[in-house]
Amino acid sequence: MTSELITDIGELSTFADHENRRAKAALVIENGRIAWIGDAEHPPVADVRTSVGGRAVLPGWVDSHSHLVFAGDRSAEFEARMAGTKYAAGGIATTVNATRAATDAQLESNLRALRDEARAQGTTFLETKTGYGLDVETERRSAEIASRGADVVTFLGAHLVPEGISARDYLDLVTGPMLAAVTPWVSFIDVFCERGAFDVEQSREVLLAGRAAGLGLRVHGNQLGHGGGVALAVELGAASVDHCNYLSPADFDALAGSDTVATVLPACDLSTREPLAPARALLDAGVTVAIATNCNPGTSYTTSMQFCIATAVLQMHLTVEEAVRAATRGGARALGRDSGADAVGSLRVGGRADLQVLDAPSISHIAYRPGVPLTAATWLLGQRVPPAVTRVAGAAF
Repeated sequence: MTSELITDIGELSTFADHENRRAKAALVIENGRIAWIGDAEHPPVADVRTSVGGRAVLPGWVDSHSHLVFAGDRSAEFEARMAGTKYAAGGIATTVNATRAATDAQLESNLRALRDEARAQGTTFLETKTGYGLDVETERRSAEIASRGADVVTFLGAHLVPEGISARDYLDLVTGPMLAAVTPWVSFIDVFCERGAFDVEQSREVLLAGRAAGLGLRVHGNQLGHGGGVALAVELGAASVDHCNYLSPADFDALAGSDTVATVLPACDLSTREPLAPARALLDAGVTVAIATNCNPGTSYTTSMQFCIATAVLQMHLTVEEAVRAATRGGARALGRDSGADAVGSLRVGGRADLQVLDAPSISHIAYRPGVPLTAATWLLGQRVPPAVTRVAGAAF
């Protein structure tokens, strides 16, 4: 197997153990893994040498929250919201109708296009969910399609109670035939614990059924108002609770005393015009924070982790290093993939060679130059990902 030396790294961000950033570094990739990390002046011999010319190298983004199996368009809803219409959970129904009517080929093509778009922007590990089917067959095929395009799949049958069925009958469906149908394809179960969707007791029923089926737990919570989603996630030991816009002092205490990750979704907060999640206060309280895109057609139609990071720095008051860590190691933690042989979100000897090169000397440029697509190259398991577009700025390497 060919080894590759990536050298002349101006700034290397590893987020492995206690080391974050180092200057004038190099690394060697072999067999899809990082074989060596050290000073650029004294590298080992490798089959291929790639100079990145003083650019920054860092782990690929770990996008731990997305909804990529869908059809249809909700730009009219977005435009109305920007004109002052309040977001409500029921908007999901528009996407459900379009997704049910779409073919497998259409759903898979859309998923792969969005995944490839994300990879070109530095995302090397991606979670996505079902949740736009809300019947047994569409949820099953959504899970199977997602498993072919994403790294981690989450079952979100409990996204909304669809029209024409009672909440009780739908819960029986979600926790019975629907759960059984999707289990071969998914790793987690999730629930939208929110007004207009599922209350705390209904959410607990969903999560306990998923746990009994061997799935990890995740929660959409506290997005549209104060509620019990965070407390429930901590009580049941969920891997993450996502959104976290409205938190009480008790919620902060519960998260700080738990292993549950608080995943914030800055692009969604901007699109729904909800208050930005209190990421600064969460970090100050000792909570592990992840940043993700929440890419979906209704409330956050972006695959750009860089946009989310810039927003977290400029408007949520995270430092650049905190925000980048949340988008890499934090996302890995939210998916239970931040340690062990298959860990993602960090660069360490023996670990996966999932990394990106910025067309900039430092990760600070992600927020310093907001909106500029800075990922110049991406390696996924040691293989360079072909760029989706030809960059104009900077010299090629």
